[in-house]
Amino acid sequence: MNEAKNPLGLITIPSVSSDGLVPVGKRANLKSYLSALWNRRHYIIAESRAKMSSSTRKNLLGYGWLFLTPLLSVLAYWFVFGFILQTSRGVPNFLGFLVVGVFFFGFTAKCMTGGTGSIRSGASMIRGFQFPRAALPLSTVVRNFLDFMPSLLVMIIILVIVPPAEVITWRVVLVIPIVMLQTIFNVGLACLLARLGHKIPDLTNFMSIVSRFWLYGSGVFFDIEDRLADHPMLLVVMQYNPLAAYLTLVRNSLLYGVDSPLSLWLVGAIWAFGLLIVGFLFFWRGEESYGRL
Repeated sequence: MNEAKNPLGLITIPSVSSDGLVPVGKRANLKSYLSALWNRRHYIIAESRAKMSSSTRKNLLGYGWLFLTPLLSVLAYWFVFGFILQTSRGVPNFLGFLVVGVFFFGFTAKCMTGGTGSIRSGASMIRGFQFPRAALPLSTVVRNFLDFMPSLLVMIIILVIVPPAEVITWRVVLVIPIVMLQTIFNVGLACLLARLGHKIPDLTNFMSIVSRFWLYGSGVFFDIEDRLADHPMLLVVMQYNPLAAYLTLVRNSLLYGVDSPLSLWLVGAIWAFGLLIVGFLFFWRGEESYGRL
């Protein structure tokens, strides 16, 4: 290849623009960061599917555990809370009530624990490749979302065929926006906890305890309004619990076929989009520190 020469016979070295280039590990501006994250969407989905397959490949029942785990949990909780502690009193179709609570709470709980450890579990990728680190907690949410979809179908079938069978109304379609709101909430939660988990290594172990407290405080096993009727201040606080709002929305739409108040939808939407903005910006602000593990 012939080099271009100037009139004096000197070789002209072509100049290369540095526009758009940033030092490795340096935090890009928010617009560029979101664009880079969007450009890697196909990788995030493919990586999530691969982890989903690898997590079940070693088991004899394979994908069957995606359904069996929550079903066995439902049976255990029904025996302890419904049969022994009698929290089923006053709750129409307690089994369906419990099924909805266990399946939907499990979706967020897995995103919470997986998101907390996502940066440390992806340490080798962070050291070896330059990419927006938010792909790691986002991949955790996508993987759990893919796990949750077939479980959701199984849950609906259970509610239809297991006595007392529920008559599904047109409100079943409202489950779609509820799942979307909960997924958005999970993304914000995973991003928030991913940075905290990077700063505090022990947080991954502590989150299992937090998850258990959250489980008991979200109305998974009992009707909040019935059990806390004598504690109005605590009842108000519990009603603003995001998971309690999502569970009530699902139960009203899928289990009981009644309209949910607009205020409940607002609580779910504010939590979802509010935490998404706060959690994502909080994670993005710490982008430069994630390579220092």
